[in-house]
Parts: sequence; structure tokens; C-alpha cells
Amino acid sequence: MTVSPATQHPEDGALPFDPRSGSRIERLLFNYRAVILLLCAIVTALAVIQLPRLHSNGSFEKMIPSDHPFIVNYLTMKSDLPNPNVLRIAVTAPGADIYDAVFLEKLQRLTNELLAFPEVDRVGLKSLWTPNARWQGVTEEGFDAGPLVPNDYQGRPEDLQQLRVNVRRSGEIGKIVSFDEKSALIAVPLLPDNAELKRRIDYGALNTRLEEMRTRYEAQGVPMQISGFAKVVGDLIAGLQKIALFFLLSIVLAAGVLYAHTRCLRSTGLVVICSLVAVVWQLGALPALGFDLNPYSVLVPFLVFAIGMSHGAQKMNGIMQDVGRGAPKEVAARYTFRRLFLAGLTALLCDAVGFGVLLIIDIPVIQELAMIASLGVAILIFTNLILLPILLSYIGVSPLAAERSLRAERGRSHPVWHWLGRLTEPRRALATVVFCGLLAVGAFMVSLHLKIGDLDPGAPELRADSRYNLDDAYIKQKYGASADAFIVMVRTPEGACSTYDTLMRVDALEWKLRSLPVVENTVSLAGQQRLLMSGYNEGNPKWYELPTNSAMLNTITANSPRGLFNDVCSVLPLTAYLQDHRADTLTSVVKVAEEFAKQNDSADAQFLLAGGSAGIEAATNIVVQHANREMLLWVYGAVLILCFVTFRSWRAVVCTMLPLALISLLCEALMVVLGVGVKVATLPVIALGVGIGVDYALYVMSILLAHLRRGETLPNAFEAALLFTGRMVMLTGVTLAVGVAVWAWSPIKFQADMGILLAFMFVGNMVGALVLLPALAHFLLRPVSLRPSS
Repeated sequence: MTVSPATQHPEDGALPFDPRSGSRIERLLFNYRAVILLLCAIVTALAVIQLPRLHSNGSFEKMIPSDHPFIVNYLTMKSDLPNPNVLRIAVTAPGADIYDAVFLEKLQRLTNELLAFPEVDRVGLKSLWTPNARWQGVTEEGFDAGPLVPNDYQGRPEDLQQLRVNVRRSGEIGKIVSFDEKSALIAVPLLPDNAELKRRIDYGALNTRLEEMRTRYEAQGVPMQISGFAKVVGDLIAGLQKIALFFLLSIVLAAGVLYAHTRCLRSTGLVVICSLVAVVWQLGALPALGFDLNPYSVLVPFLVFAIGMSHGAQKMNGIMQDVGRGAPKEVAARYTFRRLFLAGLTALLCDAVGFGVLLIIDIPVIQELAMIASLGVAILIFTNLILLPILLSYIGVSPLAAERSLRAERGRSHPVWHWLGRLTEPRRALATVVFCGLLAVGAFMVSLHLKIGDLDPGAPELRADSRYNLDDAYIKQKYGASADAFIVMVRTPEGACSTYDTLMRVDALEWKLRSLPVVENTVSLAGQQRLLMSGYNEGNPKWYELPTNSAMLNTITANSPRGLFNDVCSVLPLTAYLQDHRADTLTSVVKVAEEFAKQNDSADAQFLLAGGSAGIEAATNIVVQHANREMLLWVYGAVLILCFVTFRSWRAVVCTMLPLALISLLCEALMVVLGVGVKVATLPVIALGVGIGVDYALYVMSILLAHLRRGETLPNAFEAALLFTGRMVMLTGVTLAVGVAVWAWSPIKFQADMGILLAFMFVGNMVGALVLLPALAHFLLRPVSLRPSS
């Protein structure tokens, strides 16, 4: 029997190694090892030089699905609507109430400091000390109005008493003054990013200044609470500094797990180094490509490192076993490259697919995550499939470790492998398939309760006991001024926003929304018309109606705040302030508003959804809901095609895909149990779990098919696959899970959720590849059907 150079394997016995064997790529790589190492060193140096240019930041605009109809409507009329990116800063008086000269002086100083921030929209900033904080009242002479703080204020007792009177008749209690009048609030709108003006908010720097300001004022006995999108992003960025410690912990734990298995320091070090090189290349490429790290994409280096450790462990294991058989280190490296390169490449392509399908989600922050992660996986093809075997061909592995690895491969009496190998027996295979089928049905029933969007009040990205969520709860309790504003935009012809017919319909929608238990308050021009109509008639509640006379309507409109209509009287925002932004809350409000719009839209008045923070959140939930199933179809379809190209057997593809589907269902059920909704932060989890989780099945199936195509029986072929790669599948499953499980201690809650879910999927897919795959193989795979001649 002659052995073709292209197919020579170490199992061929004492045959001398033919340097002409292997593919053209293998010969090219290993014949020019020194050149490749030099090129990798140059690229690594260039990447390190780029690292100081890498920054962490967030963006309000990148968090919204810009092509959704709600957002298109919002962006079209953005200049006529309240700014949703607003900081709310509550300052509590140390005394009995806010009417204290010393406290008011500090509030004035704080207001002036905030006005000096370059990110602040100074015109829109509102506090007791700004000109836009006014009172309006009905007197014997008609309407009267003025600033809350008297123009001649000097801190005298009579000035403080006048301020108290002005506040109580202004309607600002519950807005910029707390219900108990013990704290005052400053509303701080932020300017939007503007590429033309090269203006972009640095949320990390802004958060640092806010915290410095908080520390300074609290040292003076003035407690401060801060809420708003910018503060959430700032706290997330601040939390990223602690993430570096988790990354170091991941490295130590993954290296420890690998070393405990191999007892080879040099090869363990090489696997860690190559995985870190991939992370350095990725991070170094980001500034050159114009990317920043945001709170979502900062998790990608963890995944890239963990995936690199997984694939590196497989390569190291193969080289160890070949060295144990007596092959020189370079020959062993070439054998392992030859045997596992295609499976590793397919696995990494599946990983890239898991990330790449996230591009279909119309949310820029997720699309950036997809591009950054796909870049990292592409880099792993070079660092772990090419660089690592070349380095091992020079340095090799410990002879004792190689001997131990070979003994483990030949230790067919090991009880774990023996038990797993018996899963191919008819009775055990049937019991396993039936049990997994029942498990899938149960998981599917539980997954039907999976919610879209946030399930908790406050900022669910942060933990419930975080400083931000405590501050946000305080502001809601003391002010009742919810930050969750849902805006319906009513568009009319120019100058026609105050017609009786239009205002009647706005009033009808306002009544419907106000009747919802999740709506705390509503504000619109229609409500203002009722209020001022009553005021024009000495405050008599009998006149709390919409006037039918157009002249009176126009007069009242002219005296109404401009935030209730735009300058040309063509847009009327109807704002509903919600209890929270949980999924059920947003769904109920959207349903009522959409049904009303369908029944009442006309040429004179169009009811368009939706603006405000809650409207944007509602649009995001809708996009996430639509993308969730579409994303899974794409990732499963792409993985199926890649598996078929690799295996050339539909039976093998079915054996590979069904365990993945089961773990996906179980993951959705786990999300229900943990109270985690499908949202921007968790949407990538299942796609990543499928893309990365298929790696285990690919390695096991590749070896299994190779033995079956040689005519071996299924039990023998599967046990051989277990002995060659099963141990490393277990090892890599644990390594990947450890790499992400440390996120569970992150101060950022969505990172903790992602860590738990990904760790479950990695371990679950590993178990599926070792338990369900052989049971399915009993029914689907036969040696005769897999021979090349068939």
C-alpha cells in the first residue's frame, strides 16, 4: 500500500515524513516559518503603537434604530420636540426646605457651573435661577407672570417668602421643586453630536466632571442625585475600568485550567500569548478604523481571547499526541495543522457568522459590535490557526506532557469515555434522544413567556443597588417627574395647530392615554387650552373646557409655552409621562396610540409615533423583536451551509445542528427564569452562542467522520474521537465558560447577564456535542453511507 504525500498521517506508523506531503498552504507556511514570524512581530508592534489612541465612549444616536418609522418621524421633527438627552440633577437642602439663602446661593453657583459645560444646551437648561423658570397666575387685573426668583432678590426673608409664593403658583412643584419642597432640580439638556462642527460628547469626561462636582458639593453638606442617559453611559464607562481586572482574571483562570490539564508550561504559555496577540491586533486596529470601545463592544476582547484559548488548546493537544508518538516537533505541528486546520477554519467562520449576522439589526451600537467582533475572529485565523502551530514547531512541548497526553489517548478504559461511548448503543441512544426531545418541548413552552425589552425600572444596564438607580428612584419619588416620556407628534398644516377639530382629537388621545394605569401624567396644547380657559374665567372649574371660538383658541395658544407647539404652529407634541420603560408598559401605550392614529389620521392632523426616551425605547424593542428570529434564521442557515461544506453529509449536519437548537431553546428558557428580556444588550447572546458553540461539534464530528470513512464501527469511531479531541472539547468548554463567567461579578448588570447566559451556552453546547450528538449519530450515521465512494 502506498501513501500519498498529501494524505500522510502519523497513524501511518513508522513511515518517514515526506516534506512534500500536505497542502500547498501547509508547505508555504511551514517552509517560510521565519518570514511569517517576522511579519507577525511587525504587525504586533504596529498594533501596540496604536493602543494609546483607543478610547472608550458612548453615543445616544448610536443606541437608536434610525430607520424605524418611529425614529424617522422623530428625527424629521426633532427640532420641534423636547431634547430627550437630558440630565436631571436634584440638590437637597440641608435645612427644613429650599427657601434658605445659603442653599439658594449654592444652587445658583451650581447652575452657573453647569451652564459653562461645553456639552450643555444653555438655552434649554432650567432651574430656579434661569429665566425660563416662570410663574403665571390669575389676578383681579387678569394674567400676571414673572421669574420664580424675584428680580430684586437679595436673600432677605421677604425675598424668600416671595419665592415660596411664586413656586407654589407656578406649577413647578413636582418638576423643578420636589413635592416636599426640600430639594430643587436642574434640568440639563445636552447638545447632540454634530460631525460638521466636530462636536461629540465625551461621556466619560462629562461623568468625571459631574462626579467631581458631586463630591465638592456634598462636602459642603448639599447631597446631589443625578439621572439621565448621559449619566448611565458615564457610569458604564467608569465600570469599564473595573472590567480590565476581570480580563486579567480571565487570563489567569483560563491559563490555570489549561495548565492543570496539560502540565506543560511552555505550550500553555504559547496558547495564552497567541490569544493575547489576537486581542492586541484587534484593539490596535480599532483606532485606525475609526472605532471606539463602548460599553457593549468592550466585552468582545474577552470573547476573542476565550475563543483563541479554545482553538489553541485543540492545536496544542494534537501536537502533544503526535510528539508522544515519536514525531519531531515540526512534523507534529504539520500533522496537527493538516488534521485540524479545516475544522478550525470552519469553526472560526461559524464564530464570524455568529457575530456577522448582528449586522442585520438596525441599531448602530450592535452593528459596531458585530464588525469589531468579526475583525477579532478574522485575526484569530492567523494567530491561532497559523502562528500558534508555527511557534510550537520551534518550541515544541514538554516530553513528559506529550507522553501523558498519549497515555490518556490510549486509555480506553477511562470510565467517562466508556460511558459516553456507550451513548451510541441503541437503548441509550433512544433514551437520550427522547429525554432531549422532552427537554426541548419544556424549554419551548417556557420560552413563550420571553419578553422583549427591559423588565426592571430605572437603568437595567446597572445593578438595582447602583448609585444611579438609587438616585433615579429618589428623583421619581420626590418629583414624580418621570424621565420616561412618550411623545406622539401631531402634524398639521402651517398655522393650523390650534384649530378646534385638531385640539379635540388631541384631547381625546390625551384622555385615552391618561386613562392607562402606566401613564402618570400627560401634557399637550389641548390641556393647556383647558387650563388657561379656566384661568381667563377667574379659575372657575366650569370653564375647564376647550373654547370653540377660533379667536379665543389663537389667543390662548399665543400665551402658551412654546414647547407645546412649534414656531409655525404645524407640530403639536402630546407627551405622556410613564411609570417606567418596561416592555409591557411601552407595548400598552404604543397599542393605544397606534389604534387612535389609524382611526383619526386626516389631511388636517396626522398622529405620528414616537418621540421621547420611551418612544425611542419602544422603537428599539420593536426592532429587537423583529430581528430576534430573523437573526437566528440567518445564523442557523449560515452555520448549516458551512457544516455541509465541511462534512459533505446531510446526516452529519443534522447531528451537529440539533444540539445547537436544543441549547438555544434552553437559553431562552433560562432568560425567562432569570427575568432577563431580549434587548440590545442580550440580543447577541444566542447568535454568539450558536456561532461559537458549534465549535465543539465540528471538532468531534470531524474526527468521527474520518474514522467512519475508514470503515470503523460507530462506537469505535466515537470513542476514538473522544480520546483524540473529547478531552479538549471538555477543556475548551470550561475555558470559554470561565472566560465569560467572571462577568457575573461586573458592576454592569447587562454584562453580568451576558456572562451567565454565554457561560450556560458554552457549557450546554459542549455537553450537547458529547451526549446528544452520538445518540443522533446512532440513528443517522453509518460507515457505509460515509465512505468516499458512496
